[in-house]
Amino acid sequence: MNFRTVTDLNDAIVRRLPSLPRDLDLVVGIPRSGMLAASLIALHLNLPLTDVDGFIAGRMYPPGRTRASFLKHRDVADCRTVLVVDDSISTGAQMDAVRQALAGASVGRRIVFGAVYATPEAVSKVDLPFDVCPAPRMFEWNFYHSSNLRDACMDIDGVLCRDPTPEENDDGARYLAFLENVEPIRLPTLPVGYLVTCRLEKYRGPTEAWLARHGVKHDHLLMMNLPDKAARQRSGAHAAYKANHYRSTGTAFFIESSLAQATEIADRACKPVFCTESRTVVFPGALSIGTSLAKKTPGYVAKRARIASSRLGSWLLRVARRRSG
Repeated sequence: MNFRTVTDLNDAIVRRLPSLPRDLDLVVGIPRSGMLAASLIALHLNLPLTDVDGFIAGRMYPPGRTRASFLKHRDVADCRTVLVVDDSISTGAQMDAVRQALAGASVGRRIVFGAVYATPEAVSKVDLPFDVCPAPRMFEWNFYHSSNLRDACMDIDGVLCRDPTPEENDDGARYLAFLENVEPIRLPTLPVGYLVTCRLEKYRGPTEAWLARHGVKHDHLLMMNLPDKAARQRSGAHAAYKANHYRSTGTAFFIESSLAQATEIADRACKPVFCTESRTVVFPGALSIGTSLAKKTPGYVAKRARIASSRLGSWLLRVARRRSG
């Protein structure tokens, strides 16, 4: 699974800014995800922004007052070179529909079509592919709404809802009240293959009721089969339990809230984990960068995850492994 964060999206855009036409006057985003990419490009270049319908209708959003004085054109009619961009392209169906809409509207501008992420097969379908990202792939800005969730494991506490407080986590009445009433943080709109939680099996009823009440569809709910909270704490096997299910299910992705657990799950399962706490992808082997740095640097775990999720980090990990013999 190729995963890209919003940070990755911005980095890909910045790398390709020099390749954009120097006479670019307007950035047009293809709703909805394309508007994120278009907004970033327009901000970097201090250009006006609009969507496809707005472009056809002659509407655009100028920069803020402090930057508006630098604009060359203050009306869509004045804009001669236009970038129409989406966040990604795969089949090209959406881009083809936009091309037809613009052709039918006879906008009469020089239009450059771009996509930040293109599959290798779709590179030729746009004038400007910013970066190549093969399928299967998921993006941070819409992965809660991706069909790829069917091929993923997802934790519940810390991901779908907050973790219980120490007072709520009493393995009794207060914990039951938490399970029944906790507010969701962010909910998937498409089915998840596996919900993997360290909640105990005896709490399956209220857990399933909460999921049903909030419309969380899932194929499997995997829970710890231990008698009580004390037994779970004695086992100390939270990350190992999740990693075992991650391996046995054969899924491509795990979504975990805790960075410490995400790191251990990735190492144990030898597969990547997306951490919602740090908004980074943690790759297996991140622990091999070096213990001396861990002793000297505050926040080492967070830095290790950020490093491991970058191309430079991948190179550093290979070097570290070679040096460690």
